[in-house]
Amino acid sequence: MLEMLSDGFRKAQNLLQGKVTIQEKHIDEAIKEIRVSLLEADVEFHVVKEFIDNVKTKALGEIVQTKVTHDGKRLKVSPEQHFVKICYDELVSLMGPVDTTLAFGSHGVSSIMMVGLQGSGKTTTTAKLARFIQKSGKKPMMVAADIYRPAAIEQLKVLGGRLDIPVFHAPGKNPTQICRDALEAAQFKGCNVVIFDTAGRTILDDTLMQELVDIKEATHPENILLVVDAMIGQESVNVAGEFDRRLDLSGFILTKLDGDARGGAALSIKEVTKKPVKFLGMGESLDRLEEFRPEGLASRILGHGDIVGLVKDFEEVVDEKKAEEDAAKLLRGDFTYDDFLKQLKVMKKMGSLTDLIGKLPLGQLGLPQGIQVDDREIVRVEAIINSMTTQERVNPDCLNEARIARISSGSGQPRQKVKELMGRFNTMRQVMQGLGSGKKKVLGKLGINPNIAGMLEKGAPKLPKKNLVDLKQGKNKRKAAKKAKKRNR
Repeated sequence: MLEMLSDGFRKAQNLLQGKVTIQEKHIDEAIKEIRVSLLEADVEFHVVKEFIDNVKTKALGEIVQTKVTHDGKRLKVSPEQHFVKICYDELVSLMGPVDTTLAFGSHGVSSIMMVGLQGSGKTTTTAKLARFIQKSGKKPMMVAADIYRPAAIEQLKVLGGRLDIPVFHAPGKNPTQICRDALEAAQFKGCNVVIFDTAGRTILDDTLMQELVDIKEATHPENILLVVDAMIGQESVNVAGEFDRRLDLSGFILTKLDGDARGGAALSIKEVTKKPVKFLGMGESLDRLEEFRPEGLASRILGHGDIVGLVKDFEEVVDEKKAEEDAAKLLRGDFTYDDFLKQLKVMKKMGSLTDLIGKLPLGQLGLPQGIQVDDREIVRVEAIINSMTTQERVNPDCLNEARIARISSGSGQPRQKVKELMGRFNTMRQVMQGLGSGKKKVLGKLGINPNIAGMLEKGAPKLPKKNLVDLKQGKNKRKAAKKAKKRNR
């Protein structure tokens, strides 16, 4: 995600890295890399010019303090870090201020009108927004107002069934009448929010645009949200401008930012239209609708990840008490393939691997440019673990060549893939066991700083006697299995 945008800022940081003083020529070189990157990412030309001018003005006029105070501590910073901070502040300013609120009436039924070009993911986003509103305690109802695409109506009905959210449709009526009738139907169904999924447009056709105007005048929606495909780049600005001129938009929802999007729309659309980006649609899961945070996106563009966003994703899919129990189990090294499979399922709920890695603060150590993360790898690993017997999952040390061959055949994966998974699993188990017990030799062999173990050892949970006995019995079982294996040979 946003690889093209991030590339220019990464090169700019590399140019300034290690310099004790930064002269105007250094700033010019860094600015040039950023300018090229922004234009290649389809950021609107005037937005690029204004951004570059602001960064250069602040960078040249900045008096660099090499020592700053943060949380009562004196920290040493470099001129390069000052430049990064200027870029961060300007990116946040460009995309902000944030406004993710939706207008709801104090009484009666509130309505949200979803509009956009065909193929922007509008119907799926309608369901995601309904799910988001449902989690806030309201009772939404979706309206299938796209009478030109029967598949869109069926899709909305299927999504509504999965979410247990009612879907209203009136065959034989025009979109304006359908939306008007839906407001009355919502009262009978006990719903307090109605979301109109209107027909998508392949082009900005005047007749179809007039249909949207008619729906607006007939229903007076509190919110009109334009769903924008981030992959269409600079054209999204023209689309947004026309929709806003005709309908007076409340804001935008950007979709497909976790794909091969250049990301230019994320930076351009707010600045050009002066209307806020309210949500980001990430991934296919119906829970993957995020409130827009300029700080998080700016941090990711600069290669510093988005830990706040990552934690929010984690909190959405993980039970806190269960997570603490799992952490204690990991630190004991008492880790099975069943536990591994559970962790994979949690990752799948949090979104695509590409998006998760993008939120990690990897900085300059991020993935090499052009490297793509294959989300299908999780599916392959699941297939391998699902092909194991219950005994093999609980007792990983019992796997031998004959068992590996059977697992390989059952999962449809080569033997080498099974062995690679076993290697990664055993390494993870050793690392966790080393962290939990403070075993410096284990960590040293794995290339991990042994001092980490000492830091974590103080906070490692103390195990009840019953658990210690169970752990000892488990070790004895594994030893017995190893001896049996040797005898069989």
